[in-house]
Amino acid sequence: MPNTLRSLSGLIDFDCAARWGSFKLAAQELHKTPAAISLQVKQLEEALGFDLFVRHPRHITLTDKGQDLAATVRRMLGELNTKVAALQGGDEEKILRISTTHSLAIKWLVPRIARFTKLYPELDIRIDSSDQLANMNDGSTDIALRTYDVIPGDPDLLFEDYLVAVYSPSLLAPGETEITLQTLDRYPLLHETTTDTWIRLLRHNNALNGQYNFSRSYTNFAVMVQSALAGQGVALVSHAIAYEDLCQGALKMVACESAPYRRGYRLLFNRSVQGMSKITRFRDWLYEEVAEMQKGLN
Repeated sequence: MPNTLRSLSGLIDFDCAARWGSFKLAAQELHKTPAAISLQVKQLEEALGFDLFVRHPRHITLTDKGQDLAATVRRMLGELNTKVAALQGGDEEKILRISTTHSLAIKWLVPRIARFTKLYPELDIRIDSSDQLANMNDGSTDIALRTYDVIPGDPDLLFEDYLVAVYSPSLLAPGETEITLQTLDRYPLLHETTTDTWIRLLRHNNALNGQYNFSRSYTNFAVMVQSALAGQGVALVSHAIAYEDLCQGALKMVACESAPYRRGYRLLFNRSVQGMSKITRFRDWLYEEVAEMQKGLN
């Protein structure tokens, strides 16, 4: 049978040594002796039944199993520290933990969040931007904004998104005022992972007969928008992600009909805090921001 841990005392020492790659530097951070750190890690290895480090004359390196465990311990200690800080603060209502994708955080949420903090300055806002799904049950996240295939009638739908073809005015040749469907074949067409979305849009607009240059692919809408801003081509991107740059005139939109996309963003909640005022305030504010964004489309 696998050995079970009977003490967690060595995990903090292990985490610190793993981050520094040194018992000596870990000892300095934890105000212990290098020998004490080394002993704690050795006892942890004996309890686990496998080595965590390879000991070299002047440094240490993690084994493969050590790397796996280090990532888990780092995440676990981070969640523990977050919970302890909240409990020490004495008011869970004052900390709002938000998780969303990199693109939505960078190009949509962060440019707006100052308006929310102006309304509720007492809240400590913590935004985790990650394309990995958040764990809504471990206390690390209160509310998450996630992209998904829209389900009609979903009460947690925040907004349905669609794709727009955008470009920087710097792409225009002297005398040109806009890029049209008829002139798209002059420019690189930027796409997310696959050209399928471009093909659907071109087919939907009866413009699939050109010789198009699908030369640049991205895995992130925010990065693709930045590439369009830099004049690297015409990007087919989420309208929400491009919205701020379109409003500011930094990007222009190719005039055409949007092809069916059926992707959007929904809200996920940590059920243990769902009834708290911090959640209802943030949710209501989000709906107001979305309504304002959609008003500009009419």
